[in-house]
Amino acid sequence: MSGHNKWSKVKHIKGAADAKRSKLFSKLAKEITVAARDGGGDPDLNARLRQAVTNAKKQSLPGDTIERAIKKGTGEIEGVSYEEACYEGFGAGGIALIVEVITDNKNRSFADLRTLFSKNNGNLGGPNSVSHMFDRKGEIKLSEESSDEEEVMLLAIEAGAEDVVNDDELYYVITANDKLSMVANAISASGAQIESQKLIYVPKTTESVRDLSTARQVLRLFAALDDYDDTQNVYGNFDITEHLMEKIEI
Repeated sequence: MSGHNKWSKVKHIKGAADAKRSKLFSKLAKEITVAARDGGGDPDLNARLRQAVTNAKKQSLPGDTIERAIKKGTGEIEGVSYEEACYEGFGAGGIALIVEVITDNKNRSFADLRTLFSKNNGNLGGPNSVSHMFDRKGEIKLSEESSDEEEVMLLAIEAGAEDVVNDDELYYVITANDKLSMVANAISASGAQIESQKLIYVPKTTESVRDLSTARQVLRLFAALDDYDDTQNVYGNFDITEHLMEKIEI
């Protein structure tokens, strides 16, 4: 899973952006609403909703906001009708990007994302234009403080995980997409504290960005896509050296 390990620095960029943006609560509430709509409003019976609520609480989303989001999803109170969509495109140097959105207007989102790609030296592609460059995987994030590395690795592998990556005070347990819940349940039953669990896109191979100008353009596009109101997740197949990262201000 070297591709996942190389891609981890992109996730740190995204994490920094998440910490700054005031739109985070809206994104969390959208995920809760869609999860409740698709699987019902009981977190005990809806794994996606249970994790969405857990993630929201970790980000200090108020309890009344969580409850309203659930009721909007189940139809108990009136709310916006959301749809999930996935858009694909290319950035500077031909790097591949996947953008997952939750939106109340797919046409608007498509037009907005096309503009963001264009303004940042990229191009929005069609369906399957880059998704074949990625694998769909499950990701379980654990706090290093609450988990013993050897125990986590043994337990995760025994439960069916493909890999465990120790990265910057967190463990990332990688699973096949259809084994995410099973592995997460086994880890949770052991007493380890799960920070988050979700399906992600992992690049099959990464593209090295070697010049400063291209690196800046790639990261500006990534940040612009991530900051878009309807965006839930952004994934890329690029790898930028630490030397270049030190020189870049997005």
